[in-house]
Amino acid sequence: MTLGGLAGYRPQQAQGERMSIKGKAYVMGVYEHPTRDAPDKTTAQLHAESARGALADAGLSFDDVDGYFCAGDAPGFGAMSMVDYMGLKNVRHMDTTETGGSSYIVHLHHAAQAIAAGKCSVALITLAGRPRNGGNRPGGGGGGRPPAGLTDGAPEQGFESIYGGSTHNTYGMCAMRHMHEYGTTSEQLAWIKVAASHHAQWNEHAFLKSVVTVEDVLNSRMIADPLHLLDCCVVTDGGGAVVVTSPEVARTLKRPMVKLIGAGEAPKLQMGGKGLDLTTSGAVWSGPAAFAEAGVTPSDIKYASIYDSFTITVLMQIEDLGFCKKGEGGRFVADGNLISGVGKLPFNTDGGGLCNNHPTNRGGITKIIEAVRQLRGEAHPKVQVANCDLAIAHGTGGSLGVRHGAATAIMERES
Repeated sequence: MTLGGLAGYRPQQAQGERMSIKGKAYVMGVYEHPTRDAPDKTTAQLHAESARGALADAGLSFDDVDGYFCAGDAPGFGAMSMVDYMGLKNVRHMDTTETGGSSYIVHLHHAAQAIAAGKCSVALITLAGRPRNGGNRPGGGGGGRPPAGLTDGAPEQGFESIYGGSTHNTYGMCAMRHMHEYGTTSEQLAWIKVAASHHAQWNEHAFLKSVVTVEDVLNSRMIADPLHLLDCCVVTDGGGAVVVTSPEVARTLKRPMVKLIGAGEAPKLQMGGKGLDLTTSGAVWSGPAAFAEAGVTPSDIKYASIYDSFTITVLMQIEDLGFCKKGEGGRFVADGNLISGVGKLPFNTDGGGLCNNHPTNRGGITKIIEAVRQLRGEAHPKVQVANCDLAIAHGTGGSLGVRHGAATAIMERES
């Protein structure tokens, strides 16, 4: 197929050809590392400590793990190095897929696929990074980039770098275009940060705990017009881990059962700039795939974990996932509509990347962790969503409207 022939590419797969993962895998253990500044730990240590925490949460041990999943933040040779470091003696399946900030939503999907295919029965997924202490390269920002040395960036980097593109100004371009197309305002974007801060105040580990106002966001210094400092995520050290098991293993564990009922992945390609829409993300493909497999609609979702590298990231994904029509995101997020107990769509009740943590520019795993907490009823009482039985976790990777991948997962609490 020629490059010209790819211009109209859209991710598609006939439904009859797809092996469904609905109900075939359960998230039985989660753990978010409490540190936000780790000058005294290595990245491998953060991975291992997060793994230990998630396995303990599930009631399992390192010897129970037979599948291991990580992305480009893992040191050395990735999965091979970490399997050796953690002493995982029984691993028979590994996956090191790297898609930036969406990597760990992808790994949740891949773990479920591997379990459904009989490749493993206890899958361990770990993330860790030390961008505050030089352990991983910051600046991948929006959806994240692999650590230095793994890639030179996009294939066009040699031609594009002369223009000084950065994560912040590419996301700024998306925000500016959204404002131009739909009349979105900086005040509306600011409400996303306000909501995150209302949740972060109850999180003892959040990097930023102070509640902010719309005026605080607008008065913070400009970073990449129209994005202000408080429109941007924090940069922290930290990590997290998730344990996914087969239904048979899940039923032996004395933990609340959270099953994956739908998932989707999709790239959004630049195609040489032809037909490029800066206001749309790959969620327009990954979201419908996940909802179709789960057999639910956006109106059924009780809680949303949305990747929040910048405020514009959240607004675009909410539209593209179908929570409101394209162009109506600004009005949807305004006036506290994302605040738990107040609004229609509680989101990122841990404070998210905007306030809680964002290690190695791959905060996607925390979206799974907080969604599981909500479904278990284990979120902080001040932000716990009432009768939360259905949640979505969604991530982006790359440069949002420019070129990126998206991944969506829908989880359900099982009685």
